[in-house]
This record gives sequence, C-alpha cells and structure tokens, in this order.
Amino acid sequence: MPPRPGQEWSHDAQAFAVALAALLAGCLLSPGKFTSSLDVRRDGHFTYGYTGEIYMLALSKLAEMGRDAKGKGTFAASPCYKDDLTTERSCTASELRQQREDWDATQARNTDKNHREAASMRAMLGGIDPTDPKAAEELAARLRKQAGWKSVNYKGDGLFEVDFSLSSTLDHDFAFPTIERFPMGSNFVTIARRNDGSLRIDAPGFSAVAGGEPFRGMMQGLAMAGSEANDRKNPLAGMPQSDGKFTITTDAQVVANNTDEGPQPDAGGQKLAWTVNPRTAAAPMVVLKLGVR
Repeated sequence: MPPRPGQEWSHDAQAFAVALAALLAGCLLSPGKFTSSLDVRRDGHFTYGYTGEIYMLALSKLAEMGRDAKGKGTFAASPCYKDDLTTERSCTASELRQQREDWDATQARNTDKNHREAASMRAMLGGIDPTDPKAAEELAARLRKQAGWKSVNYKGDGLFEVDFSLSSTLDHDFAFPTIERFPMGSNFVTIARRNDGSLRIDAPGFSAVAGGEPFRGMMQGLAMAGSEANDRKNPLAGMPQSDGKFTITTDAQVVANNTDEGPQPDAGGQKLAWTVNPRTAAAPMVVLKLGVR
C-alpha cells in the first residue's frame, strides 16, 4: 500500500535519522587523518599525544540535515480506490479533507520532534547551538583553554585540525578527548587504573564497530558509500574516514594486547603499534603492569 502523505522518507531524512541516532548514542566525534602516541613509564608517568583531524558531526552535516528535514514537503493527496482496493477512483471531498488533516497532524508531530532533538543537541554540546555559524569557533576557543590543547584550528564543515599533548602521572583514570561542559562524548583513548597496580588502555575511537559504538561504523559506511557513488544527496558523503597510526611505548610489563606482532623492542623499552582505518574491526587494547619490567 502506498505511504500516506507526510510519511514519506527521503534519502536525506533517512540519513538524518541514522546520524541523529549516532549523536544521541554519544558518537559525537570521529578521528580523521591522525598520528597518536602514548608513552607509559613503569613509575606511572605518561605522555599522550594526538596530532591531526577531529571531525564533529554535530557541527556539520547533522545541523544541515536537521534544517533540511524539519518542515520539508508539501501536501499531496494519496490515491483513493474502489471496493476492490485495486481500481483507482476520484477522492471525495471528505476523504481529501481527512487526508489533509492527517498530513497536518503528522507535520505538527514532526515539528515538535525536531524541536526536542534540537534541544538535545544543544545540551550535548554544552549549550552550543550547532546551527549557529559561530558555534565552531566557540568550541575551538573552549578547547584552547583546556590543558594539553596546543592548537585547535577549525577547517570548516565540522573538521578541526588539532595538536594535543599532555604529560601527567597515572594516579587517576584518563580519557581523550574531553571537552569542558560536554555531558558526554566519544573517547578515542581511555586509561583505567586498577587496584593491583595494573592499568588497561582501550582506544574505542580507533575502531569503526568496537567499544560499544556501532553507530560510528554505520556513519562511516554511509559516508564511504556516498563518496564512492559520488552521491551528493547523501549528507554524510565526504565525512573524513579514520586514517592513522596509534603507538604505545613503555618500560612496564605488557600483560595483554591485541596487536598482530606483539610488543617490539624499542629504545624506551617496548613498542606496540596499530594501523587505524575504516576496516579496523578491533579497538586497540593493552594491559600493563606498573612497577615491574
């Protein structure tokens, strides 16, 4: 049966729904081209660095899709049929009136839904309105105030070029990136300290589907499909793909890891390395035992 007026979903609206679901699931940030490194000493000192691109969906295609999706379309009557349900006939005035009332009700529900979603986006962005042309620079200025962000430059279309480096002692957990006043976000790298003196390092942001973020893979897939097909109607086409290297160097004991080659000799002790791209299935993971070699 044909869809009723107001219920049709365009390609853009479908992509918007997927992207919004990703945002609300916390998949706000994605790496583009980058180099990232983590050095951990057995006494607990560490240095983490990330140089390259960070893509924020909410500041680019998502806002564009949101503007395009709300209030879009004009009323068009659906066909009416005879009792055999196959032979088309002219609609009566009352049927057309009912169709229009149903369409108006659907539009009102969609408008209300869009308003709620916009409020959710602003809340997740710490009060920043992603549709505001000044939003990107406001976010960049906020990051520059935080420790470790040596440079933050907005390149347009949701893409930031950053240089981050931070040294500290692992007497607490660590996560990157964190953004002031953001209630949640997408961590590229996390370090969790354990009571037995060991620590676990995970990099969920350096995998398309691992780390509980399947929507990241869906977004990357939509973007890749749109780019390969030169699909200008796909709002996610052109979204930067993950392309980078992540290395960990340490003089601590490597208890577990998921590299292909395992720990390799290094001037600072041992080195573990991962290549990151949209086909990376398993997020980098390492368990280290501090205090011992």
